[in-house]
Amino acid sequence: MPASSAPIAVALDADDLQTAVAWASAVAPHVSTVKVGLELYLRYGPEVVEAVREAGDVGVFLDLKLHDIPATVAGAARSVAGLRPSILTVHAGGGADMIRAAVEAAPDTEIAAVTVLTSMDETDLEQVGLAGPAEDAVRRLAVLAVEAGARALVCSPHEVTLVRAEVGPDVTLITPGVRPAGADKGDQSRVATPERAVEDGADLLVIGRPITRAPDPGATAASIAAAVRRAAAGV
Repeated sequence: MPASSAPIAVALDADDLQTAVAWASAVAPHVSTVKVGLELYLRYGPEVVEAVREAGDVGVFLDLKLHDIPATVAGAARSVAGLRPSILTVHAGGGADMIRAAVEAAPDTEIAAVTVLTSMDETDLEQVGLAGPAEDAVRRLAVLAVEAGARALVCSPHEVTLVRAEVGPDVTLITPGVRPAGADKGDQSRVATPERAVEDGADLLVIGRPITRAPDPGATAASIAAAVRRAAAGV
């Protein structure tokens, strides 16, 4: 991928493969990564990973959020490892044994453990039995995941600073819920601007609709990428 690419993963949440490939091609000159989510993968299978990779020189983030018993997650991780995704997600809530199983099954892929979904607020967390501030749940799950071998974590921009303090500098922090100033929050609850997320220490920003639903996704990706690079340089 180009050296000037910004640390952004564009979420290709398209209804069809042709649109996903078009978006990947448009944003590839400006960003490091494209993200293939569960819906698109279930519709097209391995074909979508190869298609978006061929559309541009970008890493492929396979966001399947695996969550099952350890043996099943190991089998699933092993089955997609041959697609050579740069990142594969699992739910940290599945526990240490499950995370470890994924890490061992896909040793050449960065396993990223999802802490707390950015669509959830504290009311949602209380309803599923995670009482207390979201930050506490994120902190506990982050430490558990890293101790189980995860090399990356997914957390909201609001928790980047505290997670970094817990896990140190060598773990990749991936932040969904990133929206340029003034953009619609959509179904996200805990959000921040790209500049703020970078300043707080995020390593990879997940941005979807603000780019893909723009009139010119390529131009929008270029503009956001430039802002992210400036923030990373402290300008």
